[in-house]
Amino acid sequence: MSAVATGIGSYPGEDAEAYGEAVRSVLDLVPELPHLPEMPGRGATAGMTGRAVGILAELGADLQPAGWRLTGAAPGVDQRRARSLLAQDLDAFEEQTQGYVGRLKVQVTGPWTLAATVERPRGDRILADHGGRRELAQALAEGLRDHIADVKRRVPGAELVVQVDEPALPAVLDGGVPTASGFHRHRSVDAPLASPALEWVMAAISESGATPVVHCCTSDVPLSLLTGAGARGISVDLSVLDAGGYDGLAEVMESGRMLMLGVVPATDPASPPDEGAVTERVLRLLDMLGLDPDSAGDLVLTPSCGLAGASRGWARRAYELSARAARNL
Repeated sequence: MSAVATGIGSYPGEDAEAYGEAVRSVLDLVPELPHLPEMPGRGATAGMTGRAVGILAELGADLQPAGWRLTGAAPGVDQRRARSLLAQDLDAFEEQTQGYVGRLKVQVTGPWTLAATVERPRGDRILADHGGRRELAQALAEGLRDHIADVKRRVPGAELVVQVDEPALPAVLDGGVPTASGFHRHRSVDAPLASPALEWVMAAISESGATPVVHCCTSDVPLSLLTGAGARGISVDLSVLDAGGYDGLAEVMESGRMLMLGVVPATDPASPPDEGAVTERVLRLLDMLGLDPDSAGDLVLTPSCGLAGASRGWARRAYELSARAARNL
């Protein structure tokens, strides 16, 4: 079995100095699959949605009191700030990855989570607008092509993995996303209607020479929808995943896709686990799935979610535990 460790994406900190520390921690502690850190503590332009808004092609957006809102074709000042901050982070990452060869991961918010969090020009979520949802997904796909090319130029030895974050996708499918008033819910989106937006994004990643994986840290991850749309890997949080989803995990591994398992707490726990407990937890899961550890596929151990809410000490410890358990396996 090939087992390595990585992080989901976010890291604690609020300034450029902390970001440099985050890059060094990632490269030192999870060297077999390092990732571009995200640091949402620096504000909305550095957050999950702000990062993706900065990547969008030919769609303008800006920050409003209720959050990000599309404004037309011209980028707003906050969108330009998001793009500038991403470029600065890539500069810092490039400086410390000179000569790097191997797998490397970057993250982006997926089309349905964006549609559930970004507003239309006239208000309310893009999720309510069929045409707007399509336009947003296509702008994200095109922007990703440029983003991937930029990362490859900066780190030419990288085998790029692109993690598409879709925490809101189950709520989109189940009609659980609230409207702007909070008194109602947006209509559910059936899986066949949800698939094309995911397919456009997965195709853009694959056609750019990268591997698309999807992270969804909820209990009811729609595995068949994601793999059917072209995801070559799935990332889940074992602490919240429904038992009914375990069979799908076996299918992911047996099909040769990457399986990323969140097995270490993402915030400082009252009773921290040790590497033996983390290792045993993964071995029990593989046994329950009927998978032989010696023949299981591409397995990646991670914290359960992003580490933005952790202390810096626990963030480093979470990476260390994930990496040691992966080596044990």
